[in-house]
Formats: sequence, C-alpha cells, structure tokens
Amino acid sequence: MVTQCPICPGGRYTYRYNVTGQEGTLWWHAHSSMLRATVHGAIVIRPRNGDHGYPFPKPHKEEIIMLGEWWNRNVFDLARKAFLAGTLVDPADAYTINGMPGDLHRCSSSRTFKLKVQSNRTYLLRIINAAVNTPMFFKIAGHSFTVVGADASYTTPYETDVVVVSPGQTVDALMVAGERASQRYYMVASPYNSAHPDVPFREGAATAVVEYAAAGAPRTRARRRPLFGPMPPFNDTATAHRFFTSLTALLRPGHPTVPLAVDTRMFVTVGLGLAACRPEQTRCMQQGVAASMNNASFELPTAMSLLEAHFRNVTAGVYTRDFPDQPPLEFNYAKPPSSMDATTAKSTKVRTVRYNATVEVVLQNTGLLARESHPMHLHGHNFFVLAQGFGNFRRDAAVARYNLVNPQERNTLAVPPGGWAVIRFVANNPGMWIMHCHFDAHLPIGLAMAFEVLDGPTPETALPPPPADLPQC
Repeated sequence: MVTQCPICPGGRYTYRYNVTGQEGTLWWHAHSSMLRATVHGAIVIRPRNGDHGYPFPKPHKEEIIMLGEWWNRNVFDLARKAFLAGTLVDPADAYTINGMPGDLHRCSSSRTFKLKVQSNRTYLLRIINAAVNTPMFFKIAGHSFTVVGADASYTTPYETDVVVVSPGQTVDALMVAGERASQRYYMVASPYNSAHPDVPFREGAATAVVEYAAAGAPRTRARRRPLFGPMPPFNDTATAHRFFTSLTALLRPGHPTVPLAVDTRMFVTVGLGLAACRPEQTRCMQQGVAASMNNASFELPTAMSLLEAHFRNVTAGVYTRDFPDQPPLEFNYAKPPSSMDATTAKSTKVRTVRYNATVEVVLQNTGLLARESHPMHLHGHNFFVLAQGFGNFRRDAAVARYNLVNPQERNTLAVPPGGWAVIRFVANNPGMWIMHCHFDAHLPIGLAMAFEVLDGPTPETALPPPPADLPQC
C-alpha cells in the first residue's frame, strides 16, 4: 500500500529494478506482516566486467549465508494474535543459518548447513540478516573476516572477528581459510538484544559447520566435533556499536560521495508508545503498544496505494503532507521522565521534498516504553551515515564528529539504543518511499513514515505512468 496495492491470490506482477551504481548483496522479501519469515531471497549484483571488477582480490568462491528465525507456530497467526492483544509478537523458537537451526538442535542435527573450504583459499561470504525481529552476532571459530561491503555498497576493508547485522542489513566479508587440514569449526549466529532485559527474547544460537577438505585424511579425524569459539554476550552493545561505527565507504573515481550542502533538515524521534485500542482488537486493554516517528504512528492506507494517489494527485482520504520536521515536544529522549505521556495518534503523514534535494535526518531513539536499536530502512535510496552516538543528540558536539569524507553508505541503519544517528541522502528517485523500522513487530504498529519525492524537470527524472499489470486494490 505504499508503492502498490497487494498482489491478489493467483495474480502476478513484474517488478522492475535499476541496479545502476550498486554492487554487492541485496535482500528481497515479502512485506506483508511476518510473512517475510518465509518469503525472501538474495540478489547478488556483480561488477559489469565480472569477478575482475571487484576492488579486492578475486575470491575462490562465494557463499550466501542467510540468518533467520524459526517459529513452531504459524507466523501469520502469531502476528494476528499480537495485533488483537495490542502487544508485540512472541520471540522466535530458534534461530537459523540457511534455514537450519544447526546440530545443537535435535530437529536439524542431520541437516546442518556445511560450508566446505580448502586451505589457503579466500571465500566471499554474503551475509544477510533475514530475521524478522532480531539483530545477530556472526562468528566462525578460529577465523576472522575482512568486511568489503554492506547493503550493496563497497566499504574500506575492515578487519574483524565478529560481524553484526541487524534485520534488513547485508554484509559482504572475505574469509581466508588457513592451513587446517581435516579440522571443523562452528559458524555461529546469536542474538544481540539491545532492549531492556525485561523485554523477552530467545536466547540460544544457530550453528553451521565449516569443514576443511583434506585429501587422504582419515574419515574419523574429519568427523570430530567442531571447535566452538566464544560469542559476545547477548547484550553486548559495545561490540555492536564498534562494528557499526567502524565501517567507512570505499572511495572510487566516478562514484558519488556525500553531498555537503543540505536543503532539508529533519529531527525525528523513533520509539514505542501507546495508542487507543481499535474496535477489532477484542483482547486489547484500554491502550495497546504503538510506535511512532515524531509522535505520528504511521497507518497504511486501505483504498489506494500512496504512489498511485501521488501520481493521480488524489490525496484526500489517503495521506497528508504534514509530517513534522521536529518532534512536537522536546524532552530528555534517552531517559524520559516516568510521568511523561507516551500516547500517540494514528495517521498517514508524509514529508514532501523536491527532486534532487539533499535531506539530512537526525534519528533520535526514545525510551518512553523501551529503548532498543531500531534498524531503520529507507526504500528507494541509499543514504550516508555521518555520525552515531548515545544519549541525546547535541548538534554542536555531533557536527564536529561528522564524517564528510568517506561515510559508510547504507539502506538500513541500526540506530544505537538510547542514542542517535545522522543520515544524509539525495532525493533523486521520484515517487513515494517509506522509511520504517525493519523489526516486523514494529512496522504494523506504526514505526514508519514516508517521503514524497516530487518529479524532476525532465521525462527521465519524472515518475512514469503505472504499468499495465500494476495490482489494483
């Protein structure tokens, strides 16, 4: 209901996507509540001149590593139950690597994913967090990584022994297989819980196995138990923040860098609050959990998609152009007073910007109900991450920390828990583009807003008419 109406059962629609200027790993998925737990996949965009176009040594092999969650119950029923009760979705029953929880779980002990490697070879791991609600730590015992890409944008090579990915994010990392004939090592994905300890989450981990090929080695040696390396604690915000803030962009001739002149500045609070229950929420108490940006809890339209309403200039009853540039109330965002009113109102507000305008957005986490690291995702654009920090955003101090030389380029950013992040992007893609939290428990309760990017001056910079097979409501 943002760029189109849903595809009806039995229907079809041909998607068109321009990959110009992007190389690396992207993730496609359903956006219908929690159904993306089962409907998703990877898109790998390689250089135009093949493997020789990589700005790093050619890997021996590439491997998709998809991190996810598993529920023993129907995910649609879980989402519906949470909506009716005005609560969040129950935590997952297990975590997965390429669809399997691993051999620490009896249900998949015989079907654990195995990555077979050869000594002294380099492997490019395309790591995707396809989890619905959980950021992940990712490690391989006895090995380290060189991060070379994130969200289909190259990064300056970054050495680390742990990768952190929030839902919706991707990381491309090189791993060199050493001289370890016939040894086995655990690949582990464990949750990063940035929320308050009282907020329930699933402890545990998903495992896969890295196996070294060894010609002529005895089978008994090859089958010994894999080595298990230490993982960060579940609440290790310091490790997560160090990873997220250490990445920088790889500067290449002919590729855009961060714009220095800003046309539109916005300060946007993101977090959880309360809203009145709806009539259909029969099991909800007086107020249910809601989420908001600048105290506007986003509600999807029902009669017409935002993009079609924008194209036909039919805003009445669909959306309003009054999303605020500032929160309606200034307070201690990181530690709000306990007596503060946490209620919000449902609306469909968008922020209209002219074509090719440079937009800078400060995303400020709030702690009204609970504070956690919200993965904020912007459709239709990449953005530059200028700075991140904890506590309340102070412009004078933050501007001195802005990276205006080689900031990392992303489409999904994990805002520090109880903190802030500054992003900057060029609105060069006309149409309607939602910005939302990539926790599927937060999107349907309103942690979103939308940018309405106006047409440019030429046919090539204007929104084309709807295709013939555009789904109808």
